Amino acid sequence: MNKDEVCSAIDEMKEKLFSVSKEIWENPELNFKEFKASKLLSDLLIEAGFDVEYGIASLETAIRAVHPEVNDGPTVAILAEYDALPEMGHGCGHNLIATAALGASLALSQFKKDLPGKLIFMGTPAEEGGGGKIYMIRHGLFEDVDAVMMFHPSATKNIVHRGGLAITEVKIEFKGKTAHASAEPEKGINALDGVIQTYNGISALRQHISSDARIHGVITHGGVKPNIVPDYASASFYIRALKDAYCNELVKKVEDIAKGAALITGAEMTFQIVGNPYQSRNLNFILGGAWAENLELLGLPTHEPNPRAGLGSSDIGNVSRQVPTIHPYIGISEKEINGHSRDFAKAAISDYGQNQMIFAAKALAMTAIDVFTNPELVSKMREEFEKGE
Repeated sequence: MNKDEVCSAIDEMKEKLFSVSKEIWENPELNFKEFKASKLLSDLLIEAGFDVEYGIASLETAIRAVHPEVNDGPTVAILAEYDALPEMGHGCGHNLIATAALGASLALSQFKKDLPGKLIFMGTPAEEGGGGKIYMIRHGLFEDVDAVMMFHPSATKNIVHRGGLAITEVKIEFKGKTAHASAEPEKGINALDGVIQTYNGISALRQHISSDARIHGVITHGGVKPNIVPDYASASFYIRALKDAYCNELVKKVEDIAKGAALITGAEMTFQIVGNPYQSRNLNFILGGAWAENLELLGLPTHEPNPRAGLGSSDIGNVSRQVPTIHPYIGISEKEINGHSRDFAKAAISDYGQNQMIFAAKALAMTAIDVFTNPELVSKMREEFEKGE
């Protein structure tokens, strides 16, 4: 088969894909609660003849769908994300990610009998916190996979090789002792002071960390009333860095700051790592190069990432440490907009954004064909992966 055939198949299902994207967008669901989106995707994959496992890896909304035409050759997994953000819905465009992965998989399924290897669609919950992909790694779902690919929307740029920061979320709690804040403050132990001292200590630390690192947080509880010395206060922080080891080093520094705040205030402190830490991204330039060539065939330019721009974090980083992986970006807006914003959510349902999603589906399918049919490509991307960073 040639790539024009799979692109034509995607064009033929364009209206169907627009409808799927719209339905996910109109029903935003938070991490681990993506029941409508995952059921919608699963039903369509079953209808197309995939062998679908739903609710795998101890996750109610995770999907593993294998096309039944399995031949000798490489295994390609196309990943979908579909969780939304609190308050702003699909301000990260996961409705487009899920639908592009679906479109590529459905189109490839029409020709899979003529292609070597195994095709897998994976629905991965909770990218926006929780790390669904990490649970799936632990359950061995990536062990026999040769290439992982997904696309992510960006504002205006089509970026092939963009890194991601390691991230660890921590929760810091202080327990003190209540007292009347005016009549007998000396009898109280102020838990909020512990949080404030921690926050100030982290602010002082920020000027002495690497420029690629980030520490940011919020106070999640600060007391109930001004005339009561708070006996409980808490804060949540995200700690990020370009290197996993440095991220771990910063986590220890933040814990030491919190311990110091406990000594200063006399409050008891607990320090907890929340959920699954995300690893930094291991870029695969060989596989990414195949994606870039396919974008060029589709008439889309590629852009270099802004070296001064900051980076986010994703559990795709953990996957990229297990198997050759690409996570390229396609712009969904004709003007600059902020990520994780209501403007981005609007772009994710715009006509322009939907049409860009079709390009993403085509590029995913075309790159999968490259992996299925080009043993030299598979060998080279594996060699690059094994060398590491």
